[in-house]
Amino acid sequence: MSDATPELTRKPRCHALLPCAGTGTRAGTGIPKQYQPIAGQPMVMHTLDALRAVARLETCVVVIAPDDTFWASHSAGVTLARCGGATRAESVFNGLQALRDQGADDNDWVLVHDAARCLVTPAQVNALIDACWPDALGGLLALPLPDTLKAEAGGRVSATVDRAHKWLAQTPQMFRVGALHSALAATALNGFAGVTDEASAMEMAGHPPLLVRGSAQNFKVTYPEDFALAEAVLRSRP
Repeated sequence: MSDATPELTRKPRCHALLPCAGTGTRAGTGIPKQYQPIAGQPMVMHTLDALRAVARLETCVVVIAPDDTFWASHSAGVTLARCGGATRAESVFNGLQALRDQGADDNDWVLVHDAARCLVTPAQVNALIDACWPDALGGLLALPLPDTLKAEAGGRVSATVDRAHKWLAQTPQMFRVGALHSALAATALNGFAGVTDEASAMEMAGHPPLLVRGSAQNFKVTYPEDFALAEAVLRSRP
């Protein structure tokens, strides 16, 4: 009798996928923003430190551009996939295929996280896993919209938008490897049009993701002033 665990009964594993091929043009830095130093080390290393502290994440794959040279001196303990694309969605799609090529099962979970969300904590990641593990689809960290929302036309306010039932999407976003790969594949021929994050791809495939409350500190470093704020938060932590 074989000792192998049947594929359908094997406990799903959790993997992390970090798209890291962007250039971050809005950040105003001379290098890709994920490599900009913050609190003594490149931003992406803070992000990886948080993910590595989550025991349930068995693997962490960093998707980089084919010509990326940063990791020549930072690759210790990192699984690299040199298949980054022209857009974040393409990088995630290619990274999912790399995960599958490395043995990830379609029933496994993948947590896709922004490299520039360097303030995420292991506790937040674990809360997402706890909430999504029993769910059929998976979900994402997010925050209820706290501010008044305005619509704009020609540089002026055109309307005040009702903020009820509106959330700010964050990452990680946690879905089954196969389901997310299929959802992105359905949009690939159209250049991933309309896909702004993993949840949007799942929505387009008819799958409503679960909303899991995140933290205001888990913001995405995007603009020049965000670097000082991120550094202040990192230095305030033990």
